[in-house]
Amino acid sequence: MRFATVHGEVDMQKISVFQSVLRGSLMLLPAWLLVQAASAQEATVRFIDCSLLVAPEYPATWPTHPFPRFQLIHEQTIGQNSPFNLDVLLIDGNTGTQMDVPPHSVARPELKKEKSGPFGLSYTDRIEPWQFGGEACVVDVRDLLDQAPLGVSPLVMPAHIERFEKQYRPLKFGDVVLFRSDYSDKYYRPLPEGHRYIADVVDRQAPGYPDPGPETMEFLATRKVMTLGTDSASMGPMPTLAEPTHYAGLRHGMIWTEGATNLGQLPPTGAFYCMLSPRHAMGPYSETRVFAIAGGDLPKRLIDATRQKKVVDLSPTLAMNLPVTNPGSLAGRHRQVYVKVDFLYSPDLDMWHHTHLMDATAGTHLVTPSFALPPAGAAVEYSPEVRGWLAEYESQFGARGFSSRTVEQVPLDWTCGSARIVDVTSLVGTTEASQWPASPEITVEMLKANETQNGEFQPGQIVVFRTGHLDTHFKPSPDDKGVWSDPLTGKSEGWPAPGPAAVMYLQSKGIRCVATDAPDLGGVDARRALMTYWALGSKDMVGIEFLHNVAAMTPDAYFLFAAIRIRDAHAAPGRAIAIE
Repeated sequence: MRFATVHGEVDMQKISVFQSVLRGSLMLLPAWLLVQAASAQEATVRFIDCSLLVAPEYPATWPTHPFPRFQLIHEQTIGQNSPFNLDVLLIDGNTGTQMDVPPHSVARPELKKEKSGPFGLSYTDRIEPWQFGGEACVVDVRDLLDQAPLGVSPLVMPAHIERFEKQYRPLKFGDVVLFRSDYSDKYYRPLPEGHRYIADVVDRQAPGYPDPGPETMEFLATRKVMTLGTDSASMGPMPTLAEPTHYAGLRHGMIWTEGATNLGQLPPTGAFYCMLSPRHAMGPYSETRVFAIAGGDLPKRLIDATRQKKVVDLSPTLAMNLPVTNPGSLAGRHRQVYVKVDFLYSPDLDMWHHTHLMDATAGTHLVTPSFALPPAGAAVEYSPEVRGWLAEYESQFGARGFSSRTVEQVPLDWTCGSARIVDVTSLVGTTEASQWPASPEITVEMLKANETQNGEFQPGQIVVFRTGHLDTHFKPSPDDKGVWSDPLTGKSEGWPAPGPAAVMYLQSKGIRCVATDAPDLGGVDARRALMTYWALGSKDMVGIEFLHNVAAMTPDAYFLFAAIRIRDAHAAPGRAIAIE
């Protein structure tokens, strides 16, 4: 097999022989050289971000009425009233890079409509996680770019798929077919230039984006392909084939990425592709983060596991009747509650299109260094109480520091890596009720004990604290008090959480990301929680909070998390999975 690169043609058979010889030679090396060889192999792995930047001045949302525009609201900034930068999002599932699932076009089976089917219930919270990823098969359709009349999409036909198969290999189950036209690379620009991305096509002032026709979806269904992606603004050809194409694919249970970008950085085959979306209850689509992993042995391992469906979902569902945001311990201290806002009714599906208003830390989410640290040079006026805590912190742990690292500046390989599960369930029930509100502290001594039993922490691992808190207490209202309200108000024990010393110990071991299956990494004591976040920020570490189902992970699992790529956000929602 041969394929073209920027450096010419590569003979894959010769490479395969060379790799076999190299593996045989490595067996003769001393142990210390094998460690170096493993490190070098790991260094060849590349994370390729295929997601559009979400920001108000970009054409991130569908431009026609009544679709709502994206808004990032800096509700509170570090100062007298809050030691944190707290953000609120108004975000529609059709924002930036997005994921479509079958109910976008397939009606619920009980409606008994023409387009009803079993996949009409496969919402974003119900799609099996193995379908989020697979082997990227990049179908080059750049010859179609701008090759159509104004407002009309040039069509990707079965012949384009057959061209790919003739050049590389037949498609099969577990492949992610990606249509690469470079459309978003060329036209996703700040407004007003960015009107060319969608609006000018809708207004028939520019050629449409390349997209597959319905017959192409049916063709791919014969190959048992269940996951697709396009770097066009939608998977629906303009002006009349959008719905026929959607239904042709979604009725088979397919899901796909719309608005991908940077697909030219992927090899034609062999990379692992993944899309991770917030788990909105009964969502027919969702904002998403997509990326690829190329190079080394890791992609093959992940591809093989997803083909075998060895994937665990680690994110609980987001819904208005579930305790997904912090209610605060006192009146007026709650975070923005998670709200579903209906704005457009679809009679064919008996479904409302909707957007969400929510705190940026709703459900499974990322917290960045700037969540608790001000930017360099900022003059911060904390409350007198917090000033006292800061003096205490800096006397023990050094300068709090500054940071401007927001969500879009967090590398993907910081939040993806080999999982290191630290079981801290033994701490549950170890505090005195008279001392509540209090969270048991995960200490340096506990971390060292874990190393004695399981080996030292390794740089790049994702340390996941298993507390069991959400697995036990995450329930719909009115039985939802055990997650946040009771622990925060001293009616029950808080969840185990690391102190600042534990965070700094992990950083000394090369850990960049700490995760928990508790509501947050701070715990219920406001003073210690703030110190923990200061420690994370000062060491330029990130946190992933609000996981569940960690007990289902195996010790050798590979952890994948990605937050929505929102510019200037101090936190952002996302999705976490584990691949066995």
